[in-house]
Amino acid sequence: MSEQRSQPGSEAADPAQGMSVFERYLTIWVALCIVVGISLGHFLPGLFQSVGSLEVAQVNLPVAVLIWLMIIPMLVKIDFAALTEVRRHWRGIGVTLFVNWAVKPFSMALLGWLFIATLFRDWLPADQIDAYLAGLILLAAAPCTAMVFVWSNLSDGEPHFTLSQVALNDVIMVFAFAPLVGLLLGLASISVPWETLLLSVGLYIVVPVILAQMLRRYWLARGGQARLDDVLSVLQPVSIVALLATLVLLFAFQGEQIVRQPLIIALLAVPILIQVYFNSALAYLLNRWSGEAHCVAAPSALIGASNFFELAVAAAIALFGFESGAALATVVGVLIEVPVMLSVVRIVNATKPWYERGLAR
Repeated sequence: MSEQRSQPGSEAADPAQGMSVFERYLTIWVALCIVVGISLGHFLPGLFQSVGSLEVAQVNLPVAVLIWLMIIPMLVKIDFAALTEVRRHWRGIGVTLFVNWAVKPFSMALLGWLFIATLFRDWLPADQIDAYLAGLILLAAAPCTAMVFVWSNLSDGEPHFTLSQVALNDVIMVFAFAPLVGLLLGLASISVPWETLLLSVGLYIVVPVILAQMLRRYWLARGGQARLDDVLSVLQPVSIVALLATLVLLFAFQGEQIVRQPLIIALLAVPILIQVYFNSALAYLLNRWSGEAHCVAAPSALIGASNFFELAVAAAIALFGFESGAALATVVGVLIEVPVMLSVVRIVNATKPWYERGLAR
């Protein structure tokens, strides 16, 4: 991550210009993964059934490797020493923590119940309703770790705030993810496989955080920040490719259901879209009310709304399996992540004059 501030308003016209090719066209890559995965699952069902059977303690080994390749490069970016900066932006930090941990997971559970379990029930497979709800909850229970650096840069966000907020969220996630997911799944009357949930937290949060920080210190010791930046430039495409490979596997298993009922994707997207705009608006307005600067409020709104979809995909697969509605629901989050978050970037950039007029009063 670069900590150089962009010039105010320099990217307002086209926020996507600040993104890599992989990031800018992530929605297209995901769409291609849907086509490739469904095709491979249809023509090579035996191969993917064999891949699905490679498990140890309910953990699919190929997927575990891919998910580590996804998550660890993102966590290497995080400098936990940035936690010392928390006090400088305590209002923005407080707002973001409130939205991330006290509002977003619960609002998603409520929206999931309203739309998936109630309004859309008749258009969805009855045996997957609970799984869809579980996937939505998993998606909302972990704040985004990596892409928020992109969103923050595109909105001219204060880089030290973004870094310290992400570092703090990662620390909280280690301890809060499993209890929060267990609570919300319990409230939704969904059976919680606690052993698998705790194993997922260990495999996909605790161990990657430890390994990433060890690698970060190693590369910094061997060449400083320049060396780390060079390594990250290589690792970032690896992370994206691992994500896409995981999605191909998911759709290879999910393909038949999607072909039969393509409407499922659109219906699952509805609560996700609503919660993104609701939570980003809430964080943005609370920061304005508290008197926080726009360069903090903008990334706060984006962090408050976005999801750590890589972790959600991993946990959904571990808890409910490749072919579950939970896995599919998390993948819908990946599918719409870039376009919807770019729209939020455009909104916070366009409303900066309005925001700052409120601070001047």
